[in-house]
Amino acid sequence: MDAGDTPLLRFAADLRKLREAAGNPVYRELSRRSHYSAPALSEAAGGRKLPTLAVTLAYVAACDGDTELWERRWREVAAGKEAPAEPAADAEAPYLGLSPFRIEDADRFHGRDALLAELREQVASRRFVGVFGASGSGKSSLLHAGLAAVAQTEGVAGTGPQPTLLLSPGPHPLEECAVQLAKLTGESAVVLKTELETDPDHLHLRIRQALASQPDDADLLLVVDQFEEIFTLCEDHGELAAFIRALVGAATAEPSRVRVVLGVRADFLGHCGDHPDLREALRGGQVLVGPMTADELREAIMKPAAAAGCSVETALVVRLVADASNQPGALPLVSHALRETWRRRRGIAVTLAAYNSTGGIHHAIAHTAESVYDRFDQQQRDVVKQILLRLTALGEATEDTKRRITIDELDDDPTVRSVLDELVRARLVTMDQDTIEITHEALIKHWPRLRSWLAADRDALRLHRQVADDAAVWESLLRDPDALYRGVRLAQARELDDAALTARERAFLAASLAAESAQQAAARRRSLLLRMLVVVLAGLLVIATIATAEAMSANRTIAAQRDVVLAQQVADAAVALRTDRPELAAQLALAAYRMSPTRHNRDDLLSAVAIPLKGHEQNVASVAFSPDGKLLATASFDHTARLWDLSNPAHPRSLPEIAGHTDSVDAVAFSPNGKLLATGGRDRTIRLWSLDDPVHPAQLAVLTGHRDNVFSLMFSPDSRVLASGSYDHTARLWDVATRSELRTLDAHTNNVKPVAFSPDGHTLATASDDRTIRLWDVSNPADPGAPSVLGSHRDLVDTVAFSPDGQLLASGSDDKTVRLWDIGHPGRSTDLHGHTDVVSAVAFSRDGRTLASASYDHTVRLWDYSDPAKPTESAVLTGHTSSIESAAFSPDGHTLATASDDHTAQLWETDPARAEVRACQIAHPVISQEDWNTYLPGVDYQPPC
Repeated sequence: MDAGDTPLLRFAADLRKLREAAGNPVYRELSRRSHYSAPALSEAAGGRKLPTLAVTLAYVAACDGDTELWERRWREVAAGKEAPAEPAADAEAPYLGLSPFRIEDADRFHGRDALLAELREQVASRRFVGVFGASGSGKSSLLHAGLAAVAQTEGVAGTGPQPTLLLSPGPHPLEECAVQLAKLTGESAVVLKTELETDPDHLHLRIRQALASQPDDADLLLVVDQFEEIFTLCEDHGELAAFIRALVGAATAEPSRVRVVLGVRADFLGHCGDHPDLREALRGGQVLVGPMTADELREAIMKPAAAAGCSVETALVVRLVADASNQPGALPLVSHALRETWRRRRGIAVTLAAYNSTGGIHHAIAHTAESVYDRFDQQQRDVVKQILLRLTALGEATEDTKRRITIDELDDDPTVRSVLDELVRARLVTMDQDTIEITHEALIKHWPRLRSWLAADRDALRLHRQVADDAAVWESLLRDPDALYRGVRLAQARELDDAALTARERAFLAASLAAESAQQAAARRRSLLLRMLVVVLAGLLVIATIATAEAMSANRTIAAQRDVVLAQQVADAAVALRTDRPELAAQLALAAYRMSPTRHNRDDLLSAVAIPLKGHEQNVASVAFSPDGKLLATASFDHTARLWDLSNPAHPRSLPEIAGHTDSVDAVAFSPNGKLLATGGRDRTIRLWSLDDPVHPAQLAVLTGHRDNVFSLMFSPDSRVLASGSYDHTARLWDVATRSELRTLDAHTNNVKPVAFSPDGHTLATASDDRTIRLWDVSNPADPGAPSVLGSHRDLVDTVAFSPDGQLLASGSDDKTVRLWDIGHPGRSTDLHGHTDVVSAVAFSRDGRTLASASYDHTVRLWDYSDPAKPTESAVLTGHTSSIESAAFSPDGHTLATASDDHTAQLWETDPARAEVRACQIAHPVISQEDWNTYLPGVDYQPPC
């Protein structure tokens, strides 16, 4: 501390020392302890102005200091306070720099009277308005210090103050909306978020309830600033769609009690147009924010200075108007340059010379940023780089934007804390209790050093961003091993600069590497053990030839072990021969199973006797058995469905294709009475076919109403109702007799994929890309009750099925898990792990013992769920060469059918005894002695069939 330092600077320095003595807690922690915002506490220790006594004592108490002592010190400084030695203290400046104007800054907001009047007129006459403008055009300031300030004082229409909520969407817009809505309703934000996720229309209902006691014209003004964040930061498309639906629904409902105003960067207008509801809501209700005119700029420059008792040199006004007039995005540059010029003023005059020393509007930001950067050592500079890169969202055909992050994304490290404090003090970065963001995107655009960092390796930055997000998910899942990286993703992530990673990210990648190393080590051990076993067995066989009669029992053991090894080799050979010589593969698999009936050999036998159904020219999307099990229906991307005659199960026969759809057929279902077949697809139609003549099904009706791809179909147990799920975010119920729609079920906020009736027909389950599963009471299908949310997965839900007794529901997801839900206890579920890719299909056998799951990993897994709390994997079936899309059990439960993107369906036996019979049914010709000797050398020729 220099001798010339003022009492104020010494006071601030001692506050910082007090924080250091308390262990340097981050300002977020001080904010939690003191109930003051992090910026207010940081400003208190900055030395630019004397904080209030209340803030000072809160800061001291949060650092376990002596409040009585500090109160005396505060009063001493306050009593003797003179004009600070540095007359350009930021806190006293009439210009805000890079910070946008807030409601409390309305008295310093000038130059936008005409635009504000236009906006007020639009909002008074419409309930949904979009404010569009370039980055830096002043949208946020107009919405906060203009529109919201007016609403809170006199009302948008001038009829009296009206309630106002402001929010920025961030990565979780529904959560942000719930937090702000809680201020209006007094309800828990957690409860409100759950309601909005379940049904976005709750926003409208909650607003109406909250304003019930208010006059009818006291509508809520809901301002959503930086609306483009739903496109740049929100990665959950279901949440994005729900947020849009909530806003549009609240504004268009009858009667509505809200007026919604969006602030949107102009280059995201096209993104808004991609959402039909949003596009319609904005039609005719757009206000464009352009550059200020010369007169408006003069007003914005001179009036704040005059209010502060200063004057602006005429030459400076002329220069600023010339530099900035009619330039899009110039306002934050002007404001920052004026703030820096103010700090260099002489007496009460703000001069052109001072302005020139800042570098002018085009260089002042870079000048400030470089000045801060130059004060850091190399370690701190590295931290600056990593912080600012994390705070930037990379544009895709749009400009880069700022990105708000939570404080806990950064390391809790003294160097990080000190760098953040300086960036906040320089107003380059803004920090509140929980989040950090770049104060204005102008920093991204106008600081060359940051631009060069961003341009250096954008692919690496995107990968780093993904690693950061995935590490946070891993942490939130209590470091679940299933969330770790493997294979190609891990190899790519290993290329990232370790210095750019936080401790959490390094721990995530270290755990991924450790898990992969453990897997590789286990694989090497298995291979080594097998090789050692072969060597040992060979040695034992040599010893056995010279051993005495007393070793005969040992010889038998050795022979058995040899059989195990040989059977494994034969089973592996069977796998390799499935495509080219299926009859030989089946016999070898059977021989291997009889030599050594291990789980591995049993799985290979079940897989070897699978019967491929070839006939479709493109991906097969769906399969279904007829109620009597004599027919199988398949649906394909080749625009057709097919029926297969299973009278001879070993040799299914394809019947003529069923044509009529004009695009891919994605769904097929039999009515339980066996009279009808339903098909649905990407032409948005559902078609009903009579099965009076299965060889030539007759089209009975075309059901229309869905606005997008029909993904799934299922008849009710009594065959009277057909349910459909669609990418238009709805499920629908249809009256089969009248061929008419009974009801649209529209609670989901994203693609509805599977639909499933319970065995008694009273409940319909639907699941969606919004990650939820909903249960509907369809006892009266014309008037279903509101759905309940059974639960959710961590990713898209692709399939659901009820158990035969209706007590369980199985679901499969993009999160690679199968989940078993206890219908009687909705909060109780069991996860089944094993698949390594999307779980696309689940099916229960009629005997209530087996669950099948199919996946994009090309496998089918069978699970014994006789103890639902502890299901066990009983088999893994292989044979498809691409993703599996659908699975269904035959009515007798012995056969499983699957559909795959490899253009085939397959029929699988699930019982080893039946698989032995099937192997011999397809064993033509019988294995020759030559083949036998090739694959079973040293074993007497004994054909298994």
